[in-house]
Amino acid sequence: MREVHFFDPSGEVGVLERGLPHWSQSGVVCFISFRTFDSMPSSEIERFHADRRHWLRCYRIDPDFEDWRSELEELSQKEQGEFYRTFSKRWHESLDSGWGECLLARPELSKIVADSFLFFDGNRYEMTDFIVMPNHCHLLVAFQDGDQMLAQCENWKRFTARGINQMVGRTGKFWQQDGFDHLVRSVEQFEHFRRYIANNPVKAKLSQTDFHHYTEAK
Repeated sequence: MREVHFFDPSGEVGVLERGLPHWSQSGVVCFISFRTFDSMPSSEIERFHADRRHWLRCYRIDPDFEDWRSELEELSQKEQGEFYRTFSKRWHESLDSGWGECLLARPELSKIVADSFLFFDGNRYEMTDFIVMPNHCHLLVAFQDGDQMLAQCENWKRFTARGINQMVGRTGKFWQQDGFDHLVRSVEQFEHFRRYIANNPVKAKLSQTDFHHYTEAK
């Protein structure tokens, strides 16, 4: 397995503002998630954001502040842990509920996504793990910088959406514009995300043909 690097708080950090702030650090492995456009009903998203806004206000963080995540980073480790356990777990459990058409449960469609993730591996990025679930994906991957990360995510979405739409005979939106990315901070966190990716189909009670899992781990 290739060497992976983790977030260095003393190192240079890039912050890109594209809808949401995205932190980047050269060569550092990132946990990235994105989802299909119909993966969660609007009512569920509205409840999630309302509850998150309430939590942030309880800790004197303005949820309307563009970079509220930087204020979250100033809370204690215990408080940050509570936030991420509460809302990350809830968000991912909602995705695993199986909303939408779940077209990526079809092996011929999930293969389009999996092949795309591996196409430039070792060239534009370093891929260590990913899972293609019926209505979302998770990846552990390292880029040289944040611009490259965002550009590649858009390329993945654009290319796979076109291929999937052609195969199912339709046009229009396939992926949601929003996404999630998190710089991995330690070996322990890396192994946590790796286990999460591997166990995601088990927790969602999927059959062997309903997902596509890749890992470099041997």
